[in-house]
Amino acid sequence: MHAVADSIELSFPSSRRNPPGDVAMWVFILAELTVFGLLFMIYGVARMKHVALFNAMQLTLDRSAGAVNTVLLVTASWCVARAVASIREEASVASARWLAAGILAGLGFLAVKVGEYAAKFDAGINLDTNLFYMFYLSLTFFHFMHVILGLVILAYVWRKTRRGGYTAADHHGMETGASYWHMVDLVWIVLFPLVYVMR
Repeated sequence: MHAVADSIELSFPSSRRNPPGDVAMWVFILAELTVFGLLFMIYGVARMKHVALFNAMQLTLDRSAGAVNTVLLVTASWCVARAVASIREEASVASARWLAAGILAGLGFLAVKVGEYAAKFDAGINLDTNLFYMFYLSLTFFHFMHVILGLVILAYVWRKTRRGGYTAADHHGMETGASYWHMVDLVWIVLFPLVYVMR
């Protein structure tokens, strides 16, 4: 029995038994994913009851902007992953640079989204326009606020990284921030096709 236990210990190092980052953050992430999941299900039910309206309104969205934002968020997540990989190799300067690149990509997402909102508001579209736009504005703005929070977290992590606050042996806080950012990215990867593309 001891031999089996030792074998399991070697196969699954203790550092990899738990998700990266803080457990409290993962509880928060799971709660947030649950909320988004419920909102997506409500959207799906509403869509089934008003297929013609939702299909027609989807065509008024800027899919190119949505696609650009998808690329920006995926790029940001890749940069954040590279930052974590760099700090594990004691490359704090490179890690900070990767974080800065991820933050810039996230800011690009916000800029594109603000442009989308401005165009809709200029056209007189708001939450009262119709059921589709009520969902579109509510869902995307809820996500928009999560992106802002994610960027605040990344900015804090970047600042600490520049000051040498993380090492290969102690970068728990960076992993925690990265985990939240990846959740923000994951939600958009579902939100974009659901609202912009699927018919």
